[in-house]
Parts: sequence; C-alpha cells; structure tokens
Amino acid sequence: MQDTSELKDADSPKKLLSKAELQDLVIGSLEDDKAEDIIQIDLTGKTSIADSMVIASGRSNRQVSAIADHLYRKLKHATGHGCKLEGMEKADWVLLDAGDIVVHVFRPEVRSFYNLEKMWAADFTPGKMNEHEADDENV
Repeated sequence: MQDTSELKDADSPKKLLSKAELQDLVIGSLEDDKAEDIIQIDLTGKTSIADSMVIASGRSNRQVSAIADHLYRKLKHATGHGCKLEGMEKADWVLLDAGDIVVHVFRPEVRSFYNLEKMWAADFTPGKMNEHEADDENV
C-alpha cells in the first residue's frame, strides 16, 4: 500500500474529524463525483481494521481514478494528513484507508467479481452464527 503522508500540505487545516464528519465527507465527495451504487457497511464487531467500509463504483478507469483522487485531496485538506492509497496505477479498484473508514472505488465489472459487500455485510458475530447454524439444521 502506498503511503502518501509525505504529500502533506503545510497550509492544510489540521482538524480531528469525528467518525460521523469523516463519513459525511467521504459520502459527499463520492456523490459530488457521481460515483454509483454507494453503500456503507458498519464493521463494528467484525474486524479491527476500521469502523466502517464504503464501496462505490465509477463507470471507467478514468472516473474511478478521478473519484479516488478528489476524495484523497478532500481528506488531506480536511484532516491535514494523507491517507493510504492503493490501486491508482490501473484504477480498476482503488483503496483509500482513512483510518476509521476504508473506501473502495471499483469499476463495475471488478466490483461484481470481488463482491465485497456480500463478504462484509454478513453478520459473523457468535450469536448470529449460532442462529444461522440452527437454521441450516432445520432445513
């Protein structure tokens, strides 16, 4: 993963955003750039890598790259530090790790192939896993 924190801008405001503010910034940027099929998945209790995941699509490599670049710049300006950015070379699947939120921007074909929303939207907490096992036994 490429660490872009070396691109700090001294004029950027240094502000600690709340999780809700960070999420609003991410969703607003994606909507402004006409990203499609934007979904947010709550990762609380599922993993320690982030609190939430946002998945969106762009219609082409160029749009995916532009969406990710604009979001990166807005995050950098709002927080005063860069985020982790990966996948800009091909722009089939770009990952932005903003700490509490991980953002995936895909081309539609790539999104369909990896289907991250199905993988992460499932509830794997112990109580829910037992319910699913009981349902499977009753079938």
